Amino acid sequence: MKRNVLAAILTTIASVSVFGQNDARDSLRIVNLQEVEVVSTRASSKTPVAYSNISKEEIKKQNFGLDLPFLLTSTPSVLTTSDAGAGVGYTSIRVRGTDATRINITANGIPMNDAESHSIFWVNTPDLASSLEDMQIQRGAGTSTNGAGAFGGSINLRTAGIPSKPYAEVSGSYGSFNTHKETVRAGSGLLGNHWAFDARLSNIQSDGYRDRATSDLKSYFVQGGYYGESTTVKFITFGGKEKTYHAWDGISREQLKTDRTFNPNGAIKHGNTITGFYDDQTDNYRQTHYQLIFNHIFSTTWDMNVALHYTDGFGYYQEYKNMRTLKEYGLQPFYLPGETEPQKKTDLVRQKLVDSGFGGGIFSVNYKSEWLNASLGGGINQYGNDHYGKVIWVKNYTSDLNPDHEYYRNKAEKTDGNIYAKANYQITGGLHAYADLQYRYIKYKINGDNDKWDWTADPGHLQKLKVNENFSFFNPKAGLFWQTNTNHSAYASFAVAQKEPTRNNYTDGLFNEVPRPEKMLDYELGYTFRNNWFTAGINLYYMDYTDQLILNGKVNDIGEAMAENVKDSYRMGAEISISARITDWLRWDINGTWSKNRIKNYVGYVSDYDYEGQIKIEAGDTPISFSPSFMGNSIIGFNYKGFEASFQSQYVSSQYLDNFGIKENSLDSYFVNHLSMAYSFKLPSIKQITLGATVYNLFNTKYETNGYSQTIATYEGNDKTQKPVLVFDPRFYPMAGTNVLAHITIRF
Repeated sequence: MKRNVLAAILTTIASVSVFGQNDARDSLRIVNLQEVEVVSTRASSKTPVAYSNISKEEIKKQNFGLDLPFLLTSTPSVLTTSDAGAGVGYTSIRVRGTDATRINITANGIPMNDAESHSIFWVNTPDLASSLEDMQIQRGAGTSTNGAGAFGGSINLRTAGIPSKPYAEVSGSYGSFNTHKETVRAGSGLLGNHWAFDARLSNIQSDGYRDRATSDLKSYFVQGGYYGESTTVKFITFGGKEKTYHAWDGISREQLKTDRTFNPNGAIKHGNTITGFYDDQTDNYRQTHYQLIFNHIFSTTWDMNVALHYTDGFGYYQEYKNMRTLKEYGLQPFYLPGETEPQKKTDLVRQKLVDSGFGGGIFSVNYKSEWLNASLGGGINQYGNDHYGKVIWVKNYTSDLNPDHEYYRNKAEKTDGNIYAKANYQITGGLHAYADLQYRYIKYKINGDNDKWDWTADPGHLQKLKVNENFSFFNPKAGLFWQTNTNHSAYASFAVAQKEPTRNNYTDGLFNEVPRPEKMLDYELGYTFRNNWFTAGINLYYMDYTDQLILNGKVNDIGEAMAENVKDSYRMGAEISISARITDWLRWDINGTWSKNRIKNYVGYVSDYDYEGQIKIEAGDTPISFSPSFMGNSIIGFNYKGFEASFQSQYVSSQYLDNFGIKENSLDSYFVNHLSMAYSFKLPSIKQITLGATVYNLFNTKYETNGYSQTIATYEGNDKTQKPVLVFDPRFYPMAGTNVLAHITIRF
């Protein structure tokens, strides 16, 4: 009997041991296969570029409802903005002062930027952060990637891998401005040693800090994969549906003092008096992404990644327009009862719609040995987009109104292909040489009627669009990385980046001229010291632009603001990062960026209030807008026996709203602090429970992160022989004061 019991125990122990070994092998196999997805477009420790990695654990510590850009706020040279003032809804990001149209975004190597605007609307992919394995942000030109050219940086997203063991997780948060988030996640673990599935559902809602700046965001993420010994095939689909009330317009400096939450969007006016606000002044969009990813490991040195993708999008924004000219909308004047004169202007509600499809494929073949890492990759993508507008209501309209009345329609098509080859070669010892060559081809067409009325034509009509542009870009990159010992490393690199104009550069430009593509020469130099408890690094950069497209106050033929190419401009600066592990439970991370950002021989324009037209101002060398000379971040982190706390601070110096460098048109400097606390523990049958809260803007700082200038020129006594007087009326987007989000996560 004793022998039987002993045998049973030994058998059980052996079985557990085998299963444990199998679990470990399975987990390692899945991890190795999933890492192949992004290796070709990411920088590594020996790549001579400036970059930051944000791990899954770091994402979790901040991901309680705010949009993804706000999870990157503490990385060097990054600034974020929020139209609604609370970080939910329409948000944006700048890197080294460059806007979102110059930041390349990929997910698993697949382009995420809108092919026409070159931006990404994070509101269309709500809570994507909950389904990410990690992120890498590269500053400057970075490495060759897929999609829009990187002029300020690249953000490389990797979606979460499928765990080898089953799990379930629920999380929720609630706080100020009725902001709340609910997320449910579950995974099957490895089934039959080869299959695994994973899914997430999320709901995020907020009333916003500003009046009526509501957000209603729904999203999902589903993936399934087959895992062989050396091959994986994964299908991923994720998407979102959003409805946000417009908070697209800023407020005056006086309103910042008297009514910071005021939102002018949706105003219904009688003359100049606001009589109410339109309830459905909203943006509505649905976007669905499909990715089919094939990874194969041929040997210890060779692997391959191939991905097919398609993104379907449809949506519209709806707005109330006061006293609009009917013929601009293809509508006939009408007569009111008892009136003899026709009504040519009235209030109306319009919709601007877009129906888009974006698909294609990418690939990379990668070689890795002790002395050489190399990749050959690229992709080809096709984009199609229908832009059109409808009028759904006209005030007091006595004629019949077709509910499907279209007043404009145009179609855009874009083909974007690229191929790159990159290699990192160990010359000797710790010296590595890096080379990266990319060729990119773009074909872009727009045909149809624009939504803008051409008042210069006789008779007047909608602006005609006929764009047929081809671009060929060769973007070489090269650099050296030198590691003298385990403590010291340095790098130097040079890169060429080029990008085509955006849709707005064509639709809002001069009728008889087309914008030129932009070009940048990027010089980077860096040094890092590292030991077991302390890391310090410095990166020096010089970004030399040719033909950068900027808003300079100039208007096109029909009075719309337009961007123009400026011949010479540059950004130069120093990025410093310091990290100290003071004890096992206390850590302090600091980074700062000092920069000088200039346009050489800048020529700007302001409206001539008294005599119409515009006044040309030759301003000389001026600072580039939205480019602070200094920004810095500090994070003090505490971690002890399940309790975590962090104190995050950010300082940003003043920023100009235009390129004249005039103080009246600037954002004030600000210093804002956030405090986070969380406690994690276990219960029977529950792997982990985490309770916590984050206090944003702890000291109730009044600050603004975005705005725009509205400058006019006038003359005393209407005497044009005198020097004009500039009158400033800028607009600002205020951020919320002290606000709180409490959260709970339960993992089974």
